[in-house]
Amino acid sequence: MRTAITGHRGLSDGVSSLVARALDMQLACLSDYLVGVTCLADEADQLFAEAVLRHGGQLEAVVPAQEYRGGLPEHAHAAYDQLINQAVAVHRCGYRASDSDAHMAASESTVDKSARLIAVWDGMAARSYGSTADVVAYADGLSVRRLLPRRAD
Repeated sequence: MRTAITGHRGLSDGVSSLVARALDMQLACLSDYLVGVTCLADEADQLFAEAVLRHGGQLEAVVPAQEYRGGLPEHAHAAYDQLINQAVAVHRCGYRASDSDAHMAASESTVDKSARLIAVWDGMAARSYGSTADVVAYADGLSVRRLLPRRAD
């Protein structure tokens, strides 16, 4: 099953540990064929990617922009490099600057490529464009459109 992730960055160590355990529990319940689709951002994305690999799945990375890696915190670079090298596919969005537009385009791409979305989200409204709340709203809108019956014209 192709599963995407969206989630907050800058999590505390305690919250990161809880998220890692929750991701392991969620992924253990999925089918034998697991593909994780992620932008490999620090925190939730990287925790998800590591969990996918622990559960024998494959990774697909979506890179928002040419300058994306440089915009990640320094402490996330080594994990990003390791995980992107383990990806079976890398999809590039074509943006140069790693900004909100690039991040939202990449997030939409992860959702579009997946059958399921895991959101590590506090439930609060978006603080800036391209945030977790925006990705959840995008996915929710797709789900509603996919479930509505087609009108007979």
